[in-house]
Formats: sequence, C-alpha cells, structure tokens
Amino acid sequence: MTDHAAALDHLKRGDPVLAAVIGAVGAFQMTYREPTFETLARAIVFQQLNGTAARTIWQRLVDAAGGEPLTPDKLLRLRMPSLRRVGLSQAKATYVRELARHVSTDKLDFTALPGLPDDQVIAALTQVKGVGEWTVHMFLIFALRRPDVLPIGDYGVRAAIKKLYRKRTLPTPRNMEKLARTWRPYCSVASWYLWRSMDTKL
Repeated sequence: MTDHAAALDHLKRGDPVLAAVIGAVGAFQMTYREPTFETLARAIVFQQLNGTAARTIWQRLVDAAGGEPLTPDKLLRLRMPSLRRVGLSQAKATYVRELARHVSTDKLDFTALPGLPDDQVIAALTQVKGVGEWTVHMFLIFALRRPDVLPIGDYGVRAAIKKLYRKRTLPTPRNMEKLARTWRPYCSVASWYLWRSMDTKL
C-alpha cells in the first residue's frame, strides 16, 4: 500500500510543477476498484470513450447480463446482437467475449494477479485480444493499486504534461519516461494529479 504522505512529499520536493498541482488539487483521493474480471471488462468498454457515454453503455451491458456482478458466464450467455444493442462496437463486443472465454477456460486467473510483478501482469493480460498497454496500466493503477505505473499511452496524462510543462506537442513515451524520473517510485500518484489538473484552475 502506498504511503500517501511520503509520496506527496517526494513528488513536491522533486518537481516544482507537480508541487503546484498538488497544492491546487489538494488531498490525494484515488477511487479504487477490485482486481476482477468485471473491472477489466469495464476498462475495455471505457476505452476511447468519454465518461458519460461509457458509463451508459456499461450499465446497459450489466443490465442485459442480469445485473451486477458481471461474470464471464453471464457475459458469454449474451450473443453478439445483444452486445451490439447495448452500444458496444463490433470490436469491443469481441474483446469482452474473448476476455470472458480466457477466464472460463482457465487461461487467465484473476486471483493470481495480485501476487505477480507489474511486467508479469502486463504479459498475462495483453495475451487477451483487445487488452492493450493502456488498459493494463489502468488495471495496475486502479485495481491492483500499484504505486509506480506511468501510463505513457494515456491522452489525459499526455495532455496535462503538454499544458503544465509548456510543451509544443504531446510528449512521446520517451519524453514522459525522462520527466518521470523524479516521480519514481510514485508515478501512479503523479498521474492522478495530472488527471485532476485538467479540471483545476492553476
């Protein structure tokens, strides 16, 4: 578990820009989810959608499957036309079914993930079609509560860096890694503040 006081002290001492963001945003209040099939399926649904649209589609999917929790068995009972009717694209409908199949055939064991290091979690989850690096980074941060994840493919984090650090273009993964050297081992906490900075007057 991350020591939030130590994390904030480290980030403020190491990066004056982030120190100003932390001062403006206030207390660290990340909302976590459980490291389950349902959480990863939700992350797939939320890929490349704004929050309101994604939440609507997700709730329709859960309702169509018979309510919470969404399990692999419940999802596999829904055929493709049903998945499309709730608002999923053809690709996302395929991806969530693929994830459910991996769990139901024991190719993927969510109970084992908390005990694995980050790189092994990434390897285990990206074997599922449609689960890419961004989705796994979100799972590591919000479900497994890993303290030092830098989501290099996340638009919100990249846009915040461009704005706060006065970059002319969105940063590349290499730019982000270089900037994040002073944040480690608390990149997840830094990322949360970067997300919040976009809704905060600085």
